[in-house]
Parts: sequence; structure tokens; C-alpha cells
Amino acid sequence: MRINRRRLLSLLGTSPVLLAGSSAKAGTSKNGAENTRGGAEKFTAVSPKGTPPPVHRFPMAPRLDTLDGKTIYLVDTGFFGGGLLLHQIQDWFQQNMPNVKTVFRKKAGGWAADDPPLWAEIKAKGNAVIMAIGH
Repeated sequence: MRINRRRLLSLLGTSPVLLAGSSAKAGTSKNGAENTRGGAEKFTAVSPKGTPPPVHRFPMAPRLDTLDGKTIYLVDTGFFGGGLLLHQIQDWFQQNMPNVKTVFRKKAGGWAADDPPLWAEIKAKGNAVIMAIGH
């Protein structure tokens, strides 16, 4: 039975290109059969996948018993259509839960950018947050 080396290497997660290094870099002789010390040629392959960082868990935020009399911040991160959705949510609260105060804010920067002044305002004046992040 003949084994396809390229397929075998791909199943092992190694690219054939990694194993086809130049003889100058590997320290091989002209024929590529032995290295300069006279031993068998040695190859080193590195996985392009790497090692993922550990996952750190955070506890969930405490839940509110009721929304009655609370302030909910509606934060738009700038994602297309996010502001429109949040304004519709704000209208829903005004019609269906008039005792809930909603505050619309647009976050500075992109969705991943930090906005310390906004977070401080929400922490000081808000009870909950709905963010339109997208996707």
C-alpha cells in the first residue's frame, strides 16, 4: 500500500513546505543525505496553530429583581443599524414600561475601544446596560 506523504503530513497538521527547507539552513552536504557532523539529517517542524492562551472566567453580573424605577443605558458601538435598534428598544420601554428610564449613549471609538468616561457614568447612574455590538 502506497501512502501519499502530502496527505499524511496534512493530517498531522504539518505543511510539506516546512519539511522542504534549504540544505544550507539544515547544515547538509551537497547531496542532502547527511549533516556536517556525519549523522542523519534532522528536520524541525513548528505547528502554525500555536498554543492558545488560557481562558479566564468571570462571574455574571448580579441580576435585578425588577426593572421598575431603574435606569437602563442603551449603548451604541457604531455598528451599522445598532443605533436604530436601540431607539426602537427605547420606544418599547416608553410604551410598555414607562417607569423604566432609558438613556441612549454612543460609545467613543470602535466596538473594542475602551470608553472610561462612559463606563464611569453608567456605573454611577445606571442599573443595567444593553449594548448593540453587532453580528
